[in-house]
Amino acid sequence: MKSIRVLGALSSAGLAIVLASCGTEEAEAPVEAAAGDCPPGISVTDGWLALPAVSGNPAAVYFTITNDTESQVTIRTASVLGAGSAMLHETAEWSGEMDMQELFTQPLLAGETLEFEPGGKHVMAFDMGEGTEPGGETEATLTFVGGDKCSFPVTAHPAGEDPRESADEA
Repeated sequence: MKSIRVLGALSSAGLAIVLASCGTEEAEAPVEAAAGDCPPGISVTDGWLALPAVSGNPAAVYFTITNDTESQVTIRTASVLGAGSAMLHETAEWSGEMDMQELFTQPLLAGETLEFEPGGKHVMAFDMGEGTEPGGETEATLTFVGGDKCSFPVTAHPAGEDPRESADEA
């Protein structure tokens, strides 16, 4: 009978040690990784990131997206590798003045090509981490309603520099 009590006490003590050690180990930090290719029929080209003129301000991501499928897709969210957060935005006229508004979703009709460009639709990238310098690359990911994702590279450019203009001059 004594051996059963001793065994029970040892088992309880062992369980307590195991449970206590679970809380003291540091959890591994999540690793940011590429989300993969675009769904069939969806393509993104000309991705670039405009760095902020003032440190701490958001950056902006621009690109061209094409839907070569026979169905509408809808962009639900965006993310940028190295940014604290990102959201879809649009610059538009409201009450006679230019205003920036969040886009909660962005439909892309079958066969449609949509440009995210300065003065129009774009992705705002907030809290860009250190290390994104002009000429450097990062990655943007669009998530569609239904969960499909489309990741693409974006090259960083200084504030006020539009790489489409320098490509036109070449």
